[in-house]
Amino acid sequence: MKKIISVIAIILPFIASAQLADSTQRLVRMQGALNFRDAGGYTTKDGKQVVWGKVFRSADISKLTETDLQTMAGKHIYTVIDFRGVKESAAAPDKLLPATDYTLCSAGSDSLPDMKQIALLVKQGGFLEKFYGDASLPYYGARYKPLFQKLLALPDTASLLYHCTGGRDRTGMASALFLYALGVPESTIEADFTASNVYLQPMHSRMYQGMSQGMGLDMATVKKEMELRPELLHIFFGAIKNKYGSIEQFMQQELGMGSKELAVLRKKYTR
Repeated sequence: MKKIISVIAIILPFIASAQLADSTQRLVRMQGALNFRDAGGYTTKDGKQVVWGKVFRSADISKLTETDLQTMAGKHIYTVIDFRGVKESAAAPDKLLPATDYTLCSAGSDSLPDMKQIALLVKQGGFLEKFYGDASLPYYGARYKPLFQKLLALPDTASLLYHCTGGRDRTGMASALFLYALGVPESTIEADFTASNVYLQPMHSRMYQGMSQGMGLDMATVKKEMELRPELLHIFFGAIKNKYGSIEQFMQQELGMGSKELAVLRKKYTR
């Protein structure tokens, strides 16, 4: 077992590097948003590839510039799924193209702790482990079902974007479920997930420094508690499996994605 863990520890950085190596194609450089990237290009277990230019993810898009909106228009992004809470989204409304199909999926987000509460939870330890586990489990169905239903109905000429404020946790879970549904290997899903640590580095630096000063903890401790790591996805998928028996059963029961719907999804988003 120790040998297996050691091998995984060696391999994971190379997987992450491979993910980041295509950032020139994957990352959409926006003036007013971070971590805006294409979910396409990943190879599935059956040798197909997730299509480029159809599904995108991002952090907060309330500060998009006119140039950014032109980029959105060029990519035909007229469907937007917002995972923020009601107050959270009202405080920083999305910048959207005219006639955008916008859906707010606030399930669980209105009860999230504020930054002071997060700081206290981080000081206690295990904050993200709880967030990715049973604490958020009751909200996954209501939060992510609209996304999958929109993906099923999305016209061939249109693209879709989903996001939250940080573009890493609620959005990261959405990406993990989407890529899993398409048959992308879990090692690739983990690399996509942890890549947010790189793409969000400017935001993370400010956030970690503020939390460190506010809590009296050193930066290394804050970073260790708050950085994204593969174990968080293990907890996320594990909590779902413990309740529903399998990810597939969860998708059928909570997301309306049975075998027929999954086949349609794979036909639409893989080649």
